[in-house]
Amino acid sequence: MVKTPKRPVAGLPDKESLIAFLREAGEAEKADIARAFGLKGAERRALRDMLKELEAEGRLGKRGRKGFSEAGALPPVGVVDVVDRDADGELYVELVKSSEDAPRAVLMPDREGRGPAPGMGDRLLVKFSRGVEGWEARLVKRLDAGTDRVLGVIRKSARETRVEPVDKRSKDVLLVPAAQTADLRDGDLVLAAVEKGEHRYGPKRGKILENIGREDDPRAASIIAIHAHGVPTGFSDAVEREAEDQAVPTLKGREDLRHVPFITIDPADARDHDDAVYAERDQDPKNDGGWIVWVAIADVAAYVRPNTALDREARAKGNSTYFPDRVEPMLPEVLSNGLCSLKQGENRACMAVRMVFDKDGRKTGHKFTRGLMRSHAKLSYEQAQSAIDGLLDDATGPIMEAILYPLWNAYRTMLKGRERRSPLAIESPERRIIMSPDGGIAGIEPRKSLEAHRLIEEMMIQANVCAAETLEKTHTPLIYRVHDTPSQEKIFNLADFLHTIGKPWNKGEAPNTKRFNKLLEETRDTPHAEVVNEVVLRTQMQAIYSPENVG
Repeated sequence: MVKTPKRPVAGLPDKESLIAFLREAGEAEKADIARAFGLKGAERRALRDMLKELEAEGRLGKRGRKGFSEAGALPPVGVVDVVDRDADGELYVELVKSSEDAPRAVLMPDREGRGPAPGMGDRLLVKFSRGVEGWEARLVKRLDAGTDRVLGVIRKSARETRVEPVDKRSKDVLLVPAAQTADLRDGDLVLAAVEKGEHRYGPKRGKILENIGREDDPRAASIIAIHAHGVPTGFSDAVEREAEDQAVPTLKGREDLRHVPFITIDPADARDHDDAVYAERDQDPKNDGGWIVWVAIADVAAYVRPNTALDREARAKGNSTYFPDRVEPMLPEVLSNGLCSLKQGENRACMAVRMVFDKDGRKTGHKFTRGLMRSHAKLSYEQAQSAIDGLLDDATGPIMEAILYPLWNAYRTMLKGRERRSPLAIESPERRIIMSPDGGIAGIEPRKSLEAHRLIEEMMIQANVCAAETLEKTHTPLIYRVHDTPSQEKIFNLADFLHTIGKPWNKGEAPNTKRFNKLLEETRDTPHAEVVNEVVLRTQMQAIYSPENVG
């Protein structure tokens, strides 16, 4: 049926008007065209002759037995295969049933975030539209989520070339034509597709979609994970151009915060700096012993505007993806490590909140502002902690009295409020992978938990609370992270486990955070501390995200 375009002028159209109508409709049958133009009798016969002439001129394409479309056009909706990926990571699709000269369309990012990103060989239902640079396809539904794709290693012999899957659970060893593997070496990582058809005896037949890298590359694990999970890589030319065209921020529409001596505290190997903090005594005599705490974050929204190429691609990626030896960033490096990184000594656009706490750690007020800031120092967690512990260096010595001591004193005041709220105090040790220069794994070690980590965490939590309160006040819809009360079954399992280590737990006790924290504190310095932390963590219900704040 006709997609309803603007109603045309009644009467037999000329050829250009008819082509324009089909371009807007996408496709139409002869009866639909006649009805749209109000044609009857002789005019319908004239329309039939005009359609034949346009076909002979190569300006019309056929859709099924009765339908017509503009030559080189795509239908409004179609079933496609993902057939190509360019150097920028953009995917191209082709109609499953199409003529040789049918155009390809670029697959646009899925704004709805419906599952893993499509990849080579996937079959999709899409909507087509004309874009500035050609045809564009937007995902409607995944019809084939890549179950017929195989990530594997090339194995060559005198007789044949096979693709052996890297997933040892898979039995899909593929035979591939020699013509496709002339430029491949034994041990190359490839993405292949299972050829359709019957495979009654021996290995299935396949075709090579993409050469990914070398099996013996120490970075192969990350490469395999990227392709196996369809992690989008790279950026389109449009996104790179938008990122490069961003201007250094000015004071226009911003509060000048460059006099506030913010500092960043991050992991020693951090390449970008997302947030900065500062604290000072509140000089208001009504708040004796209170503190003012500032938290600033990079104002990414100043550069990633709605419905731009940057926005669409960032939505498709969803987040930056971190591997032991690399990161696939959500935004191009010129932004993620540049204008959106709060670099020491450089003007940066920021969103900042000024929070006021009383002497008991209660937050009594806050105010948000869009500002222009300049970080006064870049510290690692270890540097900041060493300074507080008495070991100063060239970076921490000059800012000890004016910045670091006030930060820690404000944090210790904020802890009074935290202790009163009694959030769950699970200590789950993190591990850090140490990489060798050639990309191999040199070792895995526990990541130290420092007071500096907890300081930044508490200040960020309070900033998030302020954001939620501000949005609630303006009745702006929010998404909350909700942890339900542990189920009775989980509590019974916890009680049974604690019985084995001699710790009492009444199965009828209310499973609140204060009770859990009492247990964690009692076992903190015992040989059972780590396993108790793990069991308490597993006792909690999985977090869900909800528009309702249920506590």
